[in-house]
Amino acid sequence: MPEEPVITVTGHEQYRAWHAKEFPPVEQLRSNVWSIPVPFPGNPLRYTISYLLLGTGASVLIDPGWDSDDGWRHLVDGLEQAGLTPGDLTGIVVTHYHPDHHGMTARLKDASGAWLAMGGDEWIPDPSRDVDDVREADMFRLGHWGVPQDRLEELTFSRRADRPRLLAPDLPLASGEMLPVAGLNVRAVSTPGHTPGHLCLVDEDNGLVFSGDHVLPRISPHISLEHEGLSNPLADYFDSLAAIDLGDDVEVCPAHEYRFTGLSRRVAQLARHNQARSDEVLLVLREQAPASVWEVARELTWSRGWASLNGFSLRLALAETASHLVYLESLGHKVDVAVDFPEPVTTIAADSVR
Repeated sequence: MPEEPVITVTGHEQYRAWHAKEFPPVEQLRSNVWSIPVPFPGNPLRYTISYLLLGTGASVLIDPGWDSDDGWRHLVDGLEQAGLTPGDLTGIVVTHYHPDHHGMTARLKDASGAWLAMGGDEWIPDPSRDVDDVREADMFRLGHWGVPQDRLEELTFSRRADRPRLLAPDLPLASGEMLPVAGLNVRAVSTPGHTPGHLCLVDEDNGLVFSGDHVLPRISPHISLEHEGLSNPLADYFDSLAAIDLGDDVEVCPAHEYRFTGLSRRVAQLARHNQARSDEVLLVLREQAPASVWEVARELTWSRGWASLNGFSLRLALAETASHLVYLESLGHKVDVAVDFPEPVTTIAADSVR
């Protein structure tokens, strides 16, 4: 008997556009729900899908997308197709702080005066932090992970002058809270892992789950260990997968790619994928006796090979490896690899003087 497919595609136009490398259309999914794609320039994902929810005399937009003039035009055009302007919005909900979801929020909030809701535990970068201090601390931690001296500059997060303005929420949402919008029955579900305060939203009336980056139809979300993030993000991600396992009949509306059903099967597949990766990391620890996160990562299987990784993709690979090491250590496995985040000696010395 043939095995049931993991997912069933429901966003057929999105699926067609994805594989044709085209931009998907604005679509009306239910009488009061619209999907509006916003360009994500210079990234293989190509676009973020925003979702407009229409209540009774009120409206909410989920994940405004990457901030750009072209993206703003697409967003405004999409709202117009639904009969709205940016100024008509009541609220903005952001599933997590990454700029391809949260980047356009400030521009949209300026135009609308809408309130902003996010997960109560989400981390927002502090724009007042000194660029040089952030860079120095980051390079120190990367060196602690075993990154060779001649690769540190390449892997350090850039702090560009044109970085987006990432706002803190007016309305921090806890798991189980309902969106405060008349005519909507939408529940927040806390799903940390991809970020500390990632949020999914469940539209109880329409049988929809707005999953952000937590569950995507094809890609496994990146679960990384970062200085400002969760102490054991992979353990949290496993718990969050269980929290959003609402059966195979609900329709999943992700922030990238295309809509689908088969949520329970996809959740199980994602859990197996991450567990298999942890098993591979454990095997490297036992057979190779690596001395650093770098030495573990270079022994793992990467889709295009270790040598192909550079810049941001290499940094993500290291952070993902570190998250597996922390997870394995939490299960009681012996992990003789430093994955903590020490402060640079200069910073410690300066604090002690004060």
